[in-house]
Amino acid sequence: MIRYALAASALLVTTPLAAQSTAQEVIDARYSRALAAGYKALFLCSAIANAEWSGAQRSPESVHQWELTGVDARYDGIIRDLPYEILRDGADGSGAVNRVDVSWAQDAPPRSAKHFPGSGCVIMPIGMDPAGGEYTPNNVSSDGSLTFALPAPPAFSVPAPPSSATNAVLAAALDETYGEGTRTTAVLVTKDRKPVDWATGPDFTLFTPQRTWSVAKSIAATIVGAAVQRGEISVEGTASLAGMSNFDPRREITIDHALRMASGRYSDTPGNRTEPLYWGGTTVDERAQNWPLIYKPGTVYRYANNDTLAAVAAISETFEAHPPREVLKSIGMSDTIPEYDWRGNYVLSSQVWAHAHDLSKLGELYLNDGVGPDGTRILPEGWVEYVSSPSGPQPGGPFGYGAGFWLLNNSDGVPTDTFAAMGNRGQYVVIVPSLNVVIVRRGEDPSGSRFDIAAFTRDVLESLEK
Repeated sequence: MIRYALAASALLVTTPLAAQSTAQEVIDARYSRALAAGYKALFLCSAIANAEWSGAQRSPESVHQWELTGVDARYDGIIRDLPYEILRDGADGSGAVNRVDVSWAQDAPPRSAKHFPGSGCVIMPIGMDPAGGEYTPNNVSSDGSLTFALPAPPAFSVPAPPSSATNAVLAAALDETYGEGTRTTAVLVTKDRKPVDWATGPDFTLFTPQRTWSVAKSIAATIVGAAVQRGEISVEGTASLAGMSNFDPRREITIDHALRMASGRYSDTPGNRTEPLYWGGTTVDERAQNWPLIYKPGTVYRYANNDTLAAVAAISETFEAHPPREVLKSIGMSDTIPEYDWRGNYVLSSQVWAHAHDLSKLGELYLNDGVGPDGTRILPEGWVEYVSSPSGPQPGGPFGYGAGFWLLNNSDGVPTDTFAAMGNRGQYVVIVPSLNVVIVRRGEDPSGSRFDIAAFTRDVLESLEK
């Protein structure tokens, strides 16, 4: 009888657990579909609207072919078939993109990405009705205009590239020479701050904006450096992750720790799963700032989007007088658009749109020791050495890490002073100070494919010697 009672009790326990497991699978599937819809809404909005703002053109078909193909496996089978609508300003619907809606469930409003001209697109929270009212983020005035001046988008004329030994290397980048399945959209090489060679794939020019993904982390480090040069912050200052508490050990986390991926905070996966922020419509405050400490700050390397977001949040009080958009303009990155969450927090771990020409200006700023095109010092003296020095704990693998930049100091055939901004799907800005060279590679590589940036850099540098 006792054995029978125990078996019956076990059955009563396992039955609701099995039901809960099934319910969780349903919930997870619904959540993945909502995130996939947010992914699609934001990419359609940002790719098309930011291109048009900068004087380029993208079609929905092109965005589906490039940005919405080969994405994370959890969304790849969902994303392309979700119905979408692009709503434009003007009585006849021919004006600027206003928003993009993507349907994902019969019992829920569509996922919506709202466009603010010159300031990019914002993904709204799951469940927010896009037709329910007007939304204005913190850095946009009530009439929908930005609270800081923007330059007029320039009209670019793209000449044919010169003929040289480098052309063959760049042509190889357009096929799969540097990685099976890779898809290069644009490559640009500059030397002595002048273009040497370039090549582009179909649908793209040197002036077609793409999401930078984690190249944004290097842009964030540059914006931090500009604040240091202005005397507004110190990288040794607190990242303010303890709030006002004097007892929270996270008060010891500095901006330097955050830039070097050494905050010591817990992260659920390498990089931190930031889908709720990137595609779900949560905010930096909700998602990135509250992770607990598990290591002494400065002792363990752990690549984490949340660390970059923390470093940016720590200097956010400087943005009213010096918006990131204006800092980037002073570098020569006139078309680069840093986007933000729906409460106005910049998502400078990933959500920046820039074209290859603008990214070459980022590299050239570092070649010029932080001095901008007009001769103004934008970064402090020594900042180049600071971001490219492996002074913190280091990752395993072929590349080292500085402060917001990766290091190619262990790559065969590449000068040891080479450092780079690197991002998902094959975004690279390689900086070689000893040779005065910048190499930009843009791509939309499918998940699981990797472009061999070290080999490509080596081959480009060798071709420049011929």
